[in-house]
Amino acid sequence: MKLAILALYAIGAAAQPSVRASIEPVSDRQPAPALDLRDSKGKLATIQQYRGKVVLLDFWATWCTGCKQEIPWFTEFQKKFGTKDFAVVGVSLDEGGWGVLKPFLAKSHIPYRMLLGDDQTAKRYAIENMPDTFLIDSQGKIAAAYRAGLVDRENIEANIRTLLRKPN
Repeated sequence: MKLAILALYAIGAAAQPSVRASIEPVSDRQPAPALDLRDSKGKLATIQQYRGKVVLLDFWATWCTGCKQEIPWFTEFQKKFGTKDFAVVGVSLDEGGWGVLKPFLAKSHIPYRMLLGDDQTAKRYAIENMPDTFLIDSQGKIAAAYRAGLVDRENIEANIRTLLRKPN
């Protein structure tokens, strides 16, 4: 699927009700798909690098209103839980690449790692709409998926707290 098609869906994301998700039982969780992307410094990022941490993996774009609404929340979570084996990782699906993303990041001062995604990664994670956000447990498995819409802030924070408390 072309990333441009996602734009049609993302425009209405902010008008949609927020998305809630339940944490999957450990026995039902599937491994997070491979992630081999570069960050703004050119360093390779993989899911394996985050083993032992709970990860909030956010697929977004600079033109997505709902995506931009979530950034301050995810920034807060990074600051609040970052010292507790937790990391927020953003994956931009902007077709304009770093030429679009770097100016946005310079203005926004986002404190978490930002990666530039591609069609292959979007397919692996079955991204059809944005924003799409995943909570990945410390074993690298998807514990909760917030599909096609703005996350419910209280719900995702409660799920982060639960994953940080429990061995998973």
